[in-house]
Amino acid sequence: MHMYRSHTCADLSAQDVGETVRLSGWVHRVRDHGGVLFLDLRDHYGITQLLCDPDSPVFDQMEKVRAEWCIRVDGLVKARDASLVNDKISTGEIEVFVKGLEVLGASEELPLQVFGDQEYPEETRLKYRYLDLRRANMQANMKLRSDVVASLRQQMWKADFREFQTPIITASSPEGARDFLVPSRLHPGRFYALPQAPQQFKQLLMVSGFDKYFQIAPCFRDEDPRADRSPTDFYQLDIEMSFVTQQDVFDVIQPVLTGLFEEFGNGKAVDQEWPQISYKDAALWYGSDKPDLRNPIKMQSVSEHFAGSGFAIFANLLEQEGTQIRAIPAPGGGSRKFCDRMNAFAQKEGLPGMGYIFWRDQGAGMEAAGPLAKNIGPERTEAIRQQLGLGVGDAAFFLGGKPKAFEPVAGKARNHIGMELGLTDQNRFAFAWIVDFPIYEKDSETGRIDFEHNPFSMPQGGLEALQGDPLSVVGYQYDLSCNGYELVSGAIRNHKPEIMFKAFEIAGYGEDEVRKRFGGMVNAFQYGAPPHGGCAAGIDRIVMLLAEEANIREVILFPMNQRAEDLMMSAPSEPESEQLMELGLRVIPKD
Repeated sequence: MHMYRSHTCADLSAQDVGETVRLSGWVHRVRDHGGVLFLDLRDHYGITQLLCDPDSPVFDQMEKVRAEWCIRVDGLVKARDASLVNDKISTGEIEVFVKGLEVLGASEELPLQVFGDQEYPEETRLKYRYLDLRRANMQANMKLRSDVVASLRQQMWKADFREFQTPIITASSPEGARDFLVPSRLHPGRFYALPQAPQQFKQLLMVSGFDKYFQIAPCFRDEDPRADRSPTDFYQLDIEMSFVTQQDVFDVIQPVLTGLFEEFGNGKAVDQEWPQISYKDAALWYGSDKPDLRNPIKMQSVSEHFAGSGFAIFANLLEQEGTQIRAIPAPGGGSRKFCDRMNAFAQKEGLPGMGYIFWRDQGAGMEAAGPLAKNIGPERTEAIRQQLGLGVGDAAFFLGGKPKAFEPVAGKARNHIGMELGLTDQNRFAFAWIVDFPIYEKDSETGRIDFEHNPFSMPQGGLEALQGDPLSVVGYQYDLSCNGYELVSGAIRNHKPEIMFKAFEIAGYGEDEVRKRFGGMVNAFQYGAPPHGGCAAGIDRIVMLLAEEANIREVILFPMNQRAEDLMMSAPSEPESEQLMELGLRVIPKD
């Protein structure tokens, strides 16, 4: 017999009754039924119930065993009484009468319990992550993550992509986030960087003649943490292709993600139609470039109904350049209570409140109610109702100002209304491509033109598009949203040096600066660069959605906490003096 086990804790069934077996695992829980011990033994695969009574030669030893001890047992497989069969586990028809025991690893008092659903502070869970990972939900999440990565690899290989590994130590390259710098021992005073993404290398692969590339790529960014973002490192499915259009990229990634969500989505519906929505329309309709299309609410501009109206706040606001009034329809939200709740929501978001109108049945007909209705009068109120397609029992909420300032709150309010009123279908995955991202933006204070989004996207219209108003230039850049999360980001790349230099010149970067920052890529583009494009899909975020978790740390094996600290490994740590001397570095303490 094998030194540790003849079977896993998920293998045994009624067919094995009468067999002598050996199992190894962790004691999940212990139950003492008046001198008869029942123990659940757990391993990575499942649970087997152990039975031990005074007739067992190791009964005295078994009485000392506690939760999370790692043990090996020899025993006889017995059938459970029909009334005691446990249908919830694969081994529920049998139990093992213990005849031999070896303690492989005893456990001290546990800082957190593995058995049960008790909640623990995140700091405790991360400090003792190896215990936290033993819990059933965490085991399921990490199995899911492994299966998702395997499925992605298989699908990419089937699509005729080849997997290549790009460097982990490279040059610092500003790509929208802070680099993690790595000091060079051989070149004192100079630094490498951990790559924020394999962006430049995968483009160089296309210049090198490789047609289709993918990689399950680690990416490193020194970012502030969020619930849906890791503060230090994350993994993405990285893709690049030569001789492709934007639609070609969409046609490759859609079946991959559709198959993935159908395979691992727990039976939820997966939308087959993925609309393409311009960045401008997404901001207008949803207040976000990652809209949740499970919610049918579309916001609309209603500025014309408030211009010159009796509601002075909005009327005066519209006299300022670049301002707008937006309405958020709320079908079924036509009650004073609901409107009061939405006002409270707005106040939590830092606003004094939200204007609203709701429509109710007054017997003789429909009546518009609320402070706004009284101020703007019945004619304007009726025009708003008809534009929004609302009726009795419905409401509308209003926000105004410069769109960039209020759109984030409007987007949150839309999501909140959809959830509160039960309009958001939580049993489906709804995808949308967001396209036509603007390349430039103007600083409202300085008037300076700078990049708003990816500077390496090919401008639609090429060099000619860069001769006119920079704020009207849109790029072949795209994101894929799903249920309110950005899952994929990508672009058709700007592969022509003359267009690249012009694009950067508009943002105030001369050719010398571009060559200094991105010399490797710029030089390569001078030697017959093909048109190319691709995208990257966030694996951590995909698994978070599939696992129905709200926090990305629930699907990462060893994540940092909100302060970018590894409590388990005590990182970041202070370097030894010898290490600093060898690198020619000195730490200057902060005051």
